[in-house]
Amino acid sequence: MTLKQKIGQFFFPAVFINDTEENIQATERLIKEHNIGGLTFFHSRASAATNYETKKKIVLNDDSFQRLKELIIRYQNCATTPLLMSIDAEWGLAMRVEKTPQYPYAITLGALPNNQKNLVYEVGKQIGLDLKSVGIHYNLAPLADINNNPNNPVIGYRSFGQNKEKVSDFALEYLRGMNDVGILGCLKHFPGHGNTNVDSHLGLPVLKETLKELLANELVPFLKGIEHNVDSIMIGHLAVPALNDGKDTSATLSKSVIETLLRKQLGYNGLVISDALNMHSVSKLYDQKGLLEWEAFNAGNDVLCFAENVPEGIQEILKNASPERIEASFQRIWKCKQKAGITDGNLRLPNLSKSDFDFETTSKLNLKIAQNCITKIKDNHNTVTVFDAKNREDLAKISIYKNTDNVFFKSLTHALPSPEFSYQTGGESVLNELEKNLGKFDTLVISLFVPKAKPLNNFDIEESVLQFLGNVLATKKCVLYVFGNPYALQIIPNLEHALGIIEMYQDFSEFQETAAEQLLENVDCKGTLPVMVSIQ
Repeated sequence: MTLKQKIGQFFFPAVFINDTEENIQATERLIKEHNIGGLTFFHSRASAATNYETKKKIVLNDDSFQRLKELIIRYQNCATTPLLMSIDAEWGLAMRVEKTPQYPYAITLGALPNNQKNLVYEVGKQIGLDLKSVGIHYNLAPLADINNNPNNPVIGYRSFGQNKEKVSDFALEYLRGMNDVGILGCLKHFPGHGNTNVDSHLGLPVLKETLKELLANELVPFLKGIEHNVDSIMIGHLAVPALNDGKDTSATLSKSVIETLLRKQLGYNGLVISDALNMHSVSKLYDQKGLLEWEAFNAGNDVLCFAENVPEGIQEILKNASPERIEASFQRIWKCKQKAGITDGNLRLPNLSKSDFDFETTSKLNLKIAQNCITKIKDNHNTVTVFDAKNREDLAKISIYKNTDNVFFKSLTHALPSPEFSYQTGGESVLNELEKNLGKFDTLVISLFVPKAKPLNNFDIEESVLQFLGNVLATKKCVLYVFGNPYALQIIPNLEHALGIIEMYQDFSEFQETAAEQLLENVDCKGTLPVMVSIQ
């Protein structure tokens, strides 16, 4: 390859599974004309990185999986150098593609006891097999961020928790699972995005920690990853003034973070990839096209993820970079391509006629995870209390944000018949009516299906719902099952009055079945909260 062709290998522009033919052809021209190194897949333009703020509606497409396979074949067929296909699939292809297997969030896995970390390995392995079947080689996951800020708008449920040792061990298990089936992985977001309160898609978070503090906490999972020769490390769009002579320079554009700290001090010589360069924390810094790509490369990134100015970026790097630096980055990318098995002339393309996954294996794995992560926050003999109320006929069940036809209630119906109520929408007037209807019941089993995993707008739990929960918790015997982000517990008023609280983390059917079994049979809860939660 010429120097210019080698530079092309550093560029991984974004491509969209549900895109127009015009856009697809534009990507094909990039591949043919600029010898780009790989592609990063997203569902659609409306769902990618910063684009969601435009409020464009995401149009779902049940054919996304087949379309993804067709696009991968099409793009590989027009590439002179095999493309390294990447995607961010932290909890499986389902994060980007409809009707594909979904695995639990990292926070859910973080609730598993240490002696069940093999289940994290299995998740990595199954995700790896799913990616492999579609022709993807590189998963931009998992997070190595330590989730030590409950108000973090973007990490939260995507992190294994706030215990640095557990985050380190579980991230490595996930990586090992993927590696064992031939899929490359990535630890992110260096030097640690956990203790931030700004979404780096939209603005620049600033970490106040010193290097000593970072080495004692945030950097621990990355250090473990470096010890185990992790395939790649993603640099986060976050500023650490202590590492930059007091300046708020994004780590992705900082030589002192990448070259000095990561390469020289921590001894990492693997692939370094930038976080998406369309994110507003960096994308608005330079008016001239190509300058951002050059600055990111110059800072020490080998791969420029979601680069939006490929021809201009190549020219800037060609003009400014030394041949030695270009060769060093090229060799790192080539080593990853060799490990992925795509440089030997035997590129394995997906099978278009085969479109089914092993959903049964996924379901069995999710059930095992549910049984081992279920977490008892508070227990005052739930089962005895509930069955005693059933015998007196003063028991009712309430489902919040799902109708009564949910798996949890259906699993309880035979052994625990009682009137069932639900609230999905309608606000204060509907909730007032519900509260009246509950007047004659003394004991309530409440299932709260938390609407959103992110903390924005109180996880989308309405203020009227919080007030309703506060009222019934203060006046009745309540046993609460929470299907969703455990941080939601912090915003529920009068939670200390609940007789029992069980945290389930997800609303998958396997998790609902496990919750019902726990209530009916008083099964031991093996999970522990992966984050500190203060109950009001």
